[in-house]
Amino acid sequence: KKNMPAVGIRARDFFLSTILSHSPLRPKTLQSSIRRSPSPSSRAPSMATATLPLRLLPSRTPLLHTAAFLPASTSLSVTASAPRNWRIFAAAEEAPAPVEAEAEEVVEDAAVPEPVEVQLAAAGAGKDADIFAVVMIGSRQYIVMPGRYIYTQRLKDANVNDQIILNKVLLVSTRDKAYIGMPVVTNAAVHAIVEEQGLDDKVIVFKFKKKKKYQRKAGHRQPNTRLRITGISGYEEFPADPILQVPA
Repeated sequence: KKNMPAVGIRARDFFLSTILSHSPLRPKTLQSSIRRSPSPSSRAPSMATATLPLRLLPSRTPLLHTAAFLPASTSLSVTASAPRNWRIFAAAEEAPAPVEAEAEEVVEDAAVPEPVEVQLAAAGAGKDADIFAVVMIGSRQYIVMPGRYIYTQRLKDANVNDQIILNKVLLVSTRDKAYIGMPVVTNAAVHAIVEEQGLDDKVIVFKFKKKKKYQRKAGHRQPNTRLRITGISGYEEFPADPILQVPA
């Protein structure tokens, strides 16, 4: 022991402190057992060593390369932990058998479209009107029927309860005939009564200029006129096209 180098002595002290830290001895006994071991490093102040209070986890495999620094009287016993037996439980459930479903064929009756002439006659005459006309007021076209009213653009110099005649008639249709103008139906006229001079719903006009930081929000209501259609006349002498009778 006196001729053992200083490096071997430090390694031996470190290994003893590691093993004894896991022993059931008290801390005071551990310190005293380490201090009693003779070491020539305590004589020379330049070779002083300190015990490191490290607590290492126990390893399953022994450190064989450090056993050479142990004295002959020291015995080392290592107990390996029992191996764990892992069990894999497989699901014993079987996949459900596929169910065969029979697809039911649904036979639908194919809808037979009506002839074009029949559709035009039904849409043109209507169920509750014997006659209707297409009249142009300003730049717009309106479908008019006797007894109904329409909203048009403001008619100038027209007062409430005034009777007016609209003579720009593009088409007149009855139950059995159609009078198609080229471009207008000659001598045809639509009679109407002015019921109201009002305004349309408000429309918000918003202007925004990003670079100039300018914005404006204003409302506008367009003036309109409400007309009650009283009758359609003057179309009888114009050549007419026959309309196919709608089958019952």
